[in-house]
Amino acid sequence: MIAQQIITLLLIGYLIYLIDSKRNYFPVPVILVLIGIGLSYIAFFDSVFISKDMIFEVFLPALLFTSAYQFKYKDLKDNIGIITILSTVGLVLTAILMGYGTFWISELFTPLSLTASFLLASILIPTDPVSVSAILKRSKGEKRIADVVEGESMVNDGTSVVIFTIFLSMFATGEQFSTLSFLTEFLIVSAGGIGIGFIVGLLLKKLMIVSFKKHELVMLTIVIAYGAFYLADALEVSGVLATVTAGMMLSHELGMKEDYESVQRHLNGFWDIVIPILLALLFLLIGIEATSYLSVSLWTFAVLLFLLSLLTRFIVVGGLVYTVPVWRREFKDDLTATSLLTWSGIKGTMSIALVLWLEAENINGSSEMISLAFAVILLSLILQSIGVYPLTTYLTNKHDE
Repeated sequence: MIAQQIITLLLIGYLIYLIDSKRNYFPVPVILVLIGIGLSYIAFFDSVFISKDMIFEVFLPALLFTSAYQFKYKDLKDNIGIITILSTVGLVLTAILMGYGTFWISELFTPLSLTASFLLASILIPTDPVSVSAILKRSKGEKRIADVVEGESMVNDGTSVVIFTIFLSMFATGEQFSTLSFLTEFLIVSAGGIGIGFIVGLLLKKLMIVSFKKHELVMLTIVIAYGAFYLADALEVSGVLATVTAGMMLSHELGMKEDYESVQRHLNGFWDIVIPILLALLFLLIGIEATSYLSVSLWTFAVLLFLLSLLTRFIVVGGLVYTVPVWRREFKDDLTATSLLTWSGIKGTMSIALVLWLEAENINGSSEMISLAFAVILLSLILQSIGVYPLTTYLTNKHDE
């Protein structure tokens, strides 16, 4: 039964990718999620589900590793400053503003504790570029912003998991928030993940020097992508940052040597087949899973949280970009960059993984938070994905006038 369900989902994914030849207007993941919601009402898919372990252990390592190694080293080097700040300092500031805002808004509905508010905020802060970066790159003069969005999403996936685990522990144990313990654990888990990824990346670089066939290199990248994640997770540090770091080191190695161009083409030939398959399954499963959590009574609360997430990201991104002189000179001074960076901060795969993680913990008082998070994620995924093309076109044309 499971095999038939997977094949059916893959067939649906294939048809959507085949039909949607103009993905710059309407990103495929949105269509897949909406179809998934529809499939949830068909009895054939009643036993289909997605869990936190499935996302972290099957989908994320491949998706993160591929994004990292295909992210050009030159683009990373050119934007390393703003990517690092947005995905660390910016993410923490967004979590703080979002947490307090959620706490105050909840007073209008079902009051949440401050710890619960921060936990909910930590679920909603990671960004997922999906096909947004491709849309931005097709737009005139917006490649730089697309690179920042893509690079930020890779790194903040890791930092957001660290922030989430800290607040999850506090929520489960009733522990009070401590700035010192938060920063200490944040630095240890993040540095540990990066360290594991660096070591694994060095091993990969050494093995690439050895003469072996390209298909063996493909096998090695599979081992590295999943091995870095599992090793870091076993050592209780960030598996996400380990996988991303290993992928970035491969990107650096491929960019440093011209004779590696054929190697990269061979790697892309494999991963460019695997990733659409994983994405099709992932977003269809997200749609199927989300349906049971969508409560009509929570939608007003969810809409306010969605708007709050946009506002807090706009404030943080604008504050960071336009208070640093070098970035203020590099980006347009009419808030175009801030608006696009804000709207492109779509909630997606990582947020869903964190929601399912919270669900797996089965903590008293978390059911409403899970429903709220699912609703906000769907609003973000659908509205922001649909709106990014017209917004980019409008802002670009306005700037050119």
